[in-house]
Amino acid sequence: MLPSSEISEPSAKDAGGSDGAPWLLYSDRQRFGFLAILFLTYASNNIDRNILGVLLPQIKIEFDISDTQLGLLSGIVFAAFYATLGLPLARWADRGDRTRILSYSLIVWSAMTVLCGVAQTFWQLVAARLGVGAGEAGAMPPAQSLIADYFAPEKRAGAMGFFMMASSMGYAGGLILGGYIAQHYGWRNAFLVVGVAGLLLGPVALLVLKEPRKVLPLKTAVEPFRVAFAELLALPAYRCILYAVVIYFFMGYGALVFIVSLLIRLFDVSVQSAGATFGTMSMVAALLGNLIGGQLGDRLSRRNLANLPRLAGWAMIASTPLFMVALVQSSITMMLVPLFFAVLALNIMAAPMFSSLFLVCGPNRRATALSIVLLFANLVGLGLGPFLTGFISDTLAPTYGPGEGLRWGLVAVCSVMIVGGAFMLRAARHIMAANLRSPAMGAP
Repeated sequence: MLPSSEISEPSAKDAGGSDGAPWLLYSDRQRFGFLAILFLTYASNNIDRNILGVLLPQIKIEFDISDTQLGLLSGIVFAAFYATLGLPLARWADRGDRTRILSYSLIVWSAMTVLCGVAQTFWQLVAARLGVGAGEAGAMPPAQSLIADYFAPEKRAGAMGFFMMASSMGYAGGLILGGYIAQHYGWRNAFLVVGVAGLLLGPVALLVLKEPRKVLPLKTAVEPFRVAFAELLALPAYRCILYAVVIYFFMGYGALVFIVSLLIRLFDVSVQSAGATFGTMSMVAALLGNLIGGQLGDRLSRRNLANLPRLAGWAMIASTPLFMVALVQSSITMMLVPLFFAVLALNIMAAPMFSSLFLVCGPNRRATALSIVLLFANLVGLGLGPFLTGFISDTLAPTYGPGEGLRWGLVAVCSVMIVGGAFMLRAARHIMAANLRSPAMGAP
């Protein structure tokens, strides 16, 4: 049996838990209104983060920098503040007003995105991207913590699936919108447009979102961070999920930033065409994948909560050969078909993977548990994924050319996804051992 902290909180049928049943405070209409605002906020987060991918070719030319420097700019530079500031912001989110934390963070990262558009040197752009990372550190922990309060345990995977669609929709939107603006008006204006849009959304989020703690305040004191950190890492299932998320970020949020550059180099297409092609494909795959992952996760979890990490694990494993097949193709059409199904699998796994985290962390550690995972995922995954891909590309380019060098850099990094899937399947076995079999038990 796992420690008691890995056993879940009461469901909506039993409001006697430490936080009660906050989802009972709101009507269905209110809950889905909140979810819509959280979706838009997270979409803004991902547009501002990922639009850089389609702008890299123009930035490379203007500042005359290498693929390794591009990898640093899109990886470690962003991840440095994004990961480290996530911990104090998450601790605040576990005891403070999550709606204010999220709204103010949105305003900060949007303002820093605007500054990216006015950077006159590479190092000014680096400084602005540090600021974007600092602001975006306040996005996921309070947002996912709010979702866990807005929706009952047996409905969370579906809500999380809708929320996680914002990640890929934002990624796709950044590529499509960014590619169009960059092609016609330059990369600076792409940053300016999406940054201003986020600044307009910030006050709306502040006005619409509600903090359940103002009605049902925490009934237990927030434990010291070192205690929470030690107890979470002592849980085998939590460690397995952490390792899997690191690998997911390493490839999904790291290496794939170079896909647009790969299409341009291998197939001699324009920035707008490459961004629109991969962006549209990613958007369709995101819609289908997150809907499938969320709905299937809800259905399977009613039978056995261990099915959530199991679904994520098999989807992660399935994506590996699909990426391998896609990346070795010699035509853009042949590449996009398996790439679509690979991205589809990547999106199917997202909702059940993050929902699995809330099965094991306890109700008063949600934001902290997520921020610890994101700390390692961003420093190791998002930080090193683009850097390693760029380094391998630069190393192989003198021998094989810039296109082939980048291709094999992506192949090397994408191959680790199968290991992440194995960790999620191991997490499922640990959750099975804790006898988390009934949705009536709920999930933290």
